[in-house]
Amino acid sequence: MTATSRPTRVCVAQVGPDLGRVDENCALVAATLSEAVAAGADVVVLPELATCGYVFTSAEQARQAAISVDDPRLEAWSRALAQRPGSVAVVGFAELHGDRVFNSALVLDGTGVLGTYRKVHLWDRERLWFSPGEEPPLLVDTAHGRLGVMICYDMEFPEWTRLAALGGADLLTLPTNWPHFPRPEGERVAEVGIAQATARMNHMAIAFADRSRDESGVAWSMASGIVDADGWLRASVGEGAGLATAELDLAASRDKSQGTVTDLFGDRRPDLYGGLVR
Repeated sequence: MTATSRPTRVCVAQVGPDLGRVDENCALVAATLSEAVAAGADVVVLPELATCGYVFTSAEQARQAAISVDDPRLEAWSRALAQRPGSVAVVGFAELHGDRVFNSALVLDGTGVLGTYRKVHLWDRERLWFSPGEEPPLLVDTAHGRLGVMICYDMEFPEWTRLAALGGADLLTLPTNWPHFPRPEGERVAEVGIAQATARMNHMAIAFADRSRDESGVAWSMASGIVDADGWLRASVGEGAGLATAELDLAASRDKSQGTVTDLFGDRRPDLYGGLVR
């Protein structure tokens, strides 16, 4: 595991892909990465299914919008990141792998793909189009620290986020598409609260990139943001497309102590948790 001696500039990009228009969406990803690294971003997170959109109506439609991890259109993404050596991006996409389609996320830098995560916990009708992933949260060591990767609904399972934290993630990255749900006046989007609680429970920073633009009658929460290891929201995008950036000391995520003798991980009692840890 490595980390820089200076704060890491973490950026979340809230963009709105067009359903099924893969060429245009891949170009949008490349342009967004160029904009982010030009502004000094070290780590950039883009939304879930940024290459294809979300509201599919058939498994065949999802398959036609899926790409492989060696798709030549991804080379433009690495070229964009190479403008700032060491910059890393996490991008959601529909992955074609053999005869299956996954809701996946790529980690890449200026040299190419560093890893791929396939969403394990599929939300609602996603299971009609995608196969579930079968591997634990992805952990990738970078110049800025260890990145953990999962997608959207995965974050709502505390066992899953704890796995990433126990694996040493300094920053949990979360491409997401959060549909808009009514909430009481003055309340924050519920998933943002989950992110803050997750960060605080694990003392692990989290960057989540939501999407913009309605699609096929579905509105989105547009709740992209960055939470530090203490659980505080440090940056958010708000309405519409845009970028949000926060400077974080990612090495702080490794210190699980609280107060003088309390330790968030050392005080766990897995011997009493029964089937939860079996």
